[in-house]
Amino acid sequence: MKKIVLLWIVLGITQVNGQYYNSALGLSGAALQNSLHTIITTNHIQNTYNDLWSYYGSTDIKNGNQLWDIYSDGNTSYTFIYSTEQCSSSLSPTQEGNCYNREHTWPAYYFNDFYPMYADLFHVMPTDGYVNNKRNNFPYGKVNTVNWQSENGSKLGVGNTYTSYSSSNPNHYEFEPIDSFKGDVARNYFYMSTRYKGLDGSWYNWEMANGANLTQDAITLLLSWHHLDPVSQKEIDRNNAVFAIQQNRNPFIDYPIFADCIWGNQDCTSLSTKNILDESVLRLFPNPASDRLTISSGLGITVKSIGLFDLCGRSIPVIYNEATKSIELSNLSKGLYIVVIETPDGVARRQVSKM
Repeated sequence: MKKIVLLWIVLGITQVNGQYYNSALGLSGAALQNSLHTIITTNHIQNTYNDLWSYYGSTDIKNGNQLWDIYSDGNTSYTFIYSTEQCSSSLSPTQEGNCYNREHTWPAYYFNDFYPMYADLFHVMPTDGYVNNKRNNFPYGKVNTVNWQSENGSKLGVGNTYTSYSSSNPNHYEFEPIDSFKGDVARNYFYMSTRYKGLDGSWYNWEMANGANLTQDAITLLLSWHHLDPVSQKEIDRNNAVFAIQQNRNPFIDYPIFADCIWGNQDCTSLSTKNILDESVLRLFPNPASDRLTISSGLGITVKSIGLFDLCGRSIPVIYNEATKSIELSNLSKGLYIVVIETPDGVARRQVSKM
């Protein structure tokens, strides 16, 4: 069998991102988090809470005039129209699907409704108002006994994610979004813990954090969600849109490996811009995959050509959908394959598994 050597070739980065994270490269653990804190705090423009209604028109729009809803989007009979279905005194969330509002994924109660975190776009996201009220201030977690479930499958109920529960949550209630949004939530929390590190003197402790510092139970949960639900094009687009407004970024969307180097078992001290980008700039997901493989890039990389090979080096015809940026795999046998992607900046090779 011919041996295939996987080459992780640099695809390049925008000048802005290269400069933005330069001081964090070569660091790991607390030093990395401290550096990222400085980077994303410097030049952060503070919003007002009322600003968020209009900002959602650029950060959370899909299909022209509809909103991404972090809790209820997906398999539902309804969608929210931007602006016209905003919760108000005349449009209240008396049932699911009535209107959307502004959800603090990190509950505002635990930081005393203080600014700038109260209107930080990275964690204050549009949600179904009724589902938002159901979530309340409960921690995220794995629900074992469901007390209530939204139309798309988000759950509220009893869980055992946390070894200790606050007196305000004696029933061990937890809220569990559907799988496709679990990574979004996790990266919100990594951002909040990093952005407001050392600025949390008045914050309350709860199941998920002591001040802005994540508890070990929360870290275990959020890292698992971070890996279960990798960064999507939606998150990449939202990160760029928020950056245009707030002038700061979520590092854990740009470079997911940073989360593992702060809270997990990865070591980033030997990493440079090049080998961080190999993993972060161009992603293929899901991997393993069954029907199709999506190519995602947050830095505007143009795909010139795509090749597909088995492990013997034999070329296989590629069915590539330009509109969805996806490769059709349903006609392939189960096994390992090599995807070769040519860009103006070089060639990347990725090993993928067909289930």
